[in-house]
Amino acid sequence: MKNSILSPVMGFAAVLLLACAAQAQSTDSNPNPSAPGTSKVRIVRLSQVKGVVQIDRHIGRGFENAITNLPVVEQSQIRTGVGVAEVEFEDNSSLRIAPNSLVEFPRLEREASGATASAVHLVQGTAYVSLVKQQDKKAPANDFELIFGSRKLDLDPATHVRLDLDGSQAKLAVFDGAVRTDAENAGETISKKKTATFQIFDKNEPVVTKDIVANPVLDEWDHNEASYHANAASFSRFNSPYAYGLSDLQYYGSFVNAPGCGSMWRPYFATAGWDPYANGTWAWYGGSGYSWVSPYPWAWTPYHSGTWMNCGDAGWGWLPGRDWYGVNNVASLPSSTTGGTAAGTAGPARIRAPHLPAHPPGPNQPTLIAANTKPLPASQIATPNSFVFRKDSAGLGVPRGTLGRLDKFSHQTATRGIAQTQIYTNVPQTGRAYGTANQGPGMTGSIYRGSPTPPSYSSGSMGSRSGGNMNSGVSAGSSAGRSGGGAPISAPVASAPVAVHR
Repeated sequence: MKNSILSPVMGFAAVLLLACAAQAQSTDSNPNPSAPGTSKVRIVRLSQVKGVVQIDRHIGRGFENAITNLPVVEQSQIRTGVGVAEVEFEDNSSLRIAPNSLVEFPRLEREASGATASAVHLVQGTAYVSLVKQQDKKAPANDFELIFGSRKLDLDPATHVRLDLDGSQAKLAVFDGAVRTDAENAGETISKKKTATFQIFDKNEPVVTKDIVANPVLDEWDHNEASYHANAASFSRFNSPYAYGLSDLQYYGSFVNAPGCGSMWRPYFATAGWDPYANGTWAWYGGSGYSWVSPYPWAWTPYHSGTWMNCGDAGWGWLPGRDWYGVNNVASLPSSTTGGTAAGTAGPARIRAPHLPAHPPGPNQPTLIAANTKPLPASQIATPNSFVFRKDSAGLGVPRGTLGRLDKFSHQTATRGIAQTQIYTNVPQTGRAYGTANQGPGMTGSIYRGSPTPPSYSSGSMGSRSGGNMNSGVSAGSSAGRSGGGAPISAPVASAPVAVHR
């Protein structure tokens, strides 16, 4: 996937999304601001959920099972068991939460300047933070605070770190950028490719060592996902932090010209009979009411801005718009079921919008209410070396960024019902034990289109992903020149961890 080139229509979408976010900043109210001009209006979501992941959404219900695309609000908590999770911020920065970990969000605000202020508290386990480079040097920089124990670290843009907690000790590995400690004296700078060991309940300077001890399984997962977000950040030629979700839209679908309806975005693997509101969940958020949460990997921006419309034989499509609905996205639902579409254009709307719960949930009623009107197809691995795309899966089950261009496969599913491609899995070598238990490759391993490249054992390296039969457009997060990440192989290779070089 070549993210550096935007089609004219995608550029149009970026401009409109920028207008949406600017309007949200100026018109959305905040009844309890922390400071004059401060707003709680944020665009933060659970962008990945695998395995056992739970979330406390600060609505008085404690922890509930998490689902992809749930909005993350201030005071939320996320914990993992045998599972991993990712949280995505407005500027495509991301937080990844390893198995057996607990993270809190004590601050998620937007300042009067338009910059965001985020605080993430790692209570236990392991977390990765990957902050993108600030594109507009004249704009105020976003604030990001990483908290553990009594320590607080301010992370600058273009910083990439891993934080491990083990009792009263914390190890901060700096993959990119530099981190300044919070000591009461002058502090110390932890530079790239170094590790700092903190005693988390005092203010003493950390012990800094050269190089980083690899966590082969989790580091590879982090590297691939961070690469995806980095590509998304460079994807917007407008250098706008509000081109949120456009990379997902480009990978999982395209804009089409529908007769009588004009240009609209449609997901791949969706026929005219696909219904964008046939499957999802109503999530209760206190003062904001119910929020519609769609299960598809691209399904944030199209369900929180713009509008869906039905164009007859062309099916349902999404139009960018000048409204941003935030958590309370009920206004984005199709408003008509007969005599036209939600956008007021020609063509009958053939489905009914999901029934909005009439009342807030009672004390013993669920706050996450599934709303499924038809079966939900999903694409998936069929055999260890083949992947099957299914009609009307609309991208559900398709890993992001690693299977090449999806348009031809989408066309095949429309005519045949399914399409299939050869794949191989990347299972990083595990070596000796490291970190928390249950860090199996089933949750963090990646799949790629084509056949694996034979491992090359050069000095200090386990090989590169630069070769092989991957489609030339795939954004696979190349690890050429990195050590400790493992070769693109379909079975583990025993080897002790070595230093990570990024």
